[in-house]
Amino acid sequence: MKFGSTLIAAATLVAACAAADVDPIVIKGSKFFYKTNGTEFFIKGIAYQQDYSSNGTISGGNTYTDPLKDQAICARDIPLMTQLSTNTIRVYAVDPTVNHDACMQMLADAGIYVIADLGEPKNSINRDTPQWNQEIYSRYTAVVDTFQKYSNTLGFFAGNEVTNAANNTEASAFVKAAVRDIKAYIVEKKYRAIGVGYATNDDNQRTELAHYFDCGDASAAIDFWGYNIYSWCGKSSYKESHYQERTQEFSTYNVPAFFAEYGCNTEGTRIFAEVAALFGPDMTKVWSGGIVYMYFQEANKYGLVSVGSDDKATRLPDFTALSSQVAKVTPSGVAMASYSPTNKPQSCPTQGPGWAANTTLPPSPNNAVCSCMTQSLNCTAKSDISDDDIETNFNYLCDPSNGDFCSGILANGSTGVYGAYSMCNAQERISWAFNAFFMDQTKNNVKNTDPCNFQGAAQKQTPKSAGTCRSVVSQAGDSGTGVITSAPTPSSTSSGGGSAASTTGAASTLTVPNFSYGMLQMTVYIAIATLVGGGMVLL
Repeated sequence: MKFGSTLIAAATLVAACAAADVDPIVIKGSKFFYKTNGTEFFIKGIAYQQDYSSNGTISGGNTYTDPLKDQAICARDIPLMTQLSTNTIRVYAVDPTVNHDACMQMLADAGIYVIADLGEPKNSINRDTPQWNQEIYSRYTAVVDTFQKYSNTLGFFAGNEVTNAANNTEASAFVKAAVRDIKAYIVEKKYRAIGVGYATNDDNQRTELAHYFDCGDASAAIDFWGYNIYSWCGKSSYKESHYQERTQEFSTYNVPAFFAEYGCNTEGTRIFAEVAALFGPDMTKVWSGGIVYMYFQEANKYGLVSVGSDDKATRLPDFTALSSQVAKVTPSGVAMASYSPTNKPQSCPTQGPGWAANTTLPPSPNNAVCSCMTQSLNCTAKSDISDDDIETNFNYLCDPSNGDFCSGILANGSTGVYGAYSMCNAQERISWAFNAFFMDQTKNNVKNTDPCNFQGAAQKQTPKSAGTCRSVVSQAGDSGTGVITSAPTPSSTSSGGGSAASTTGAASTLTVPNFSYGMLQMTVYIAIATLVGGGMVLL
């Protein structure tokens, strides 16, 4: 990096001289407050991540740059943020294996809090093939372990725009399961109270989404709601932009709601006229501020700052406009001590053509349960099985036209039916399918002399099921579709540095597919027949 020695020295000095922690932000009812003095907290935020789209995609594939790992960059950018009266940043993907002390301390010294998304591009809940499994859970908890120690960590997003159309609302069941389990993890680890929320886009499912994540058991409901909204463009108005309508809709919401992204740019250089409304008396009764998208100038032209080849940051016209608008607002709030919340949780949306997510959620990931399952099998995947082999065999074995080999590992967020082992990792799940096929072939197809082969991807073992594991396997049943109500305590999957998440490969995103049988499946059937044993016959 090409920064001056003075800048780096200043960053080093800040990191070395640990200042007092900032006052943590707490939640009461539908508002944020400073914990100690009880003053209401309004988010004046900026999205802060380079080469990263708000919908979780990035330039160059699955890699990403953690924006909080380089103290020299933080030292460059934080003074510019303070010129915008920034008190919060949102980061979309962080690396839990690196040290963030220097940047987090500099942010704290500037009075800036952090909301961190828990996922990363290769390890998060996919709207098209959603799952909530051990790999994703390990990634999410690793981020929590890393950031919970900082008093300026405001909260975590368990998902961002995962459901964005009527045909993928089922995915919300998996995100809500993530909210439930991350909230439980924070309590289990005895960390301070840190909120877990969800960020949604502004689409036709906005009402159902807001109600779904807030309804039902409080242990699975979001602690705050982020709304990515770009409806105020240029010289729009409170009414024309639909801000008035959205404010009315959220007037009965019982947890804090804020704009997790805002700042329409369809009319060129932004003037940020919406800032006056967002922090004015009509909206502050309902909304807790917002986060401008975004700090870095990229191809989408949303940047406040441009970083040149010399690594210097230059203010853009959007920066000047935002600075001018923010300087004019002083939101007026209530004191925590005198605030008595009256809003109640929302009712769950009814399933129908526009909403598919079931209120029955996927099971919580538990690596001890998955270990019990794999120990009980006669045929398992080899430890060095490749992601390609896992995917190829999933594609065959989980096609219902070929047999019932995957009931124990299927997950359906629409019907609310989940296999007992659907939350296990990809290797464990394919082991279950291998074994189901092996048992079927051993019983029903004597011509298949090697049903635990799969072209060298599987191997036989002597099954073990003793003590607690015997109870687990019994509850799940032979089909793996039973509900495990008494499970062993899971072993640690992350240790503050996120080591478990750092070893996750592409297998974390492998999914059990859905099939409609046709010529493609017939081609796959013939190809797979050569893999699973010579005794396979076409019926």
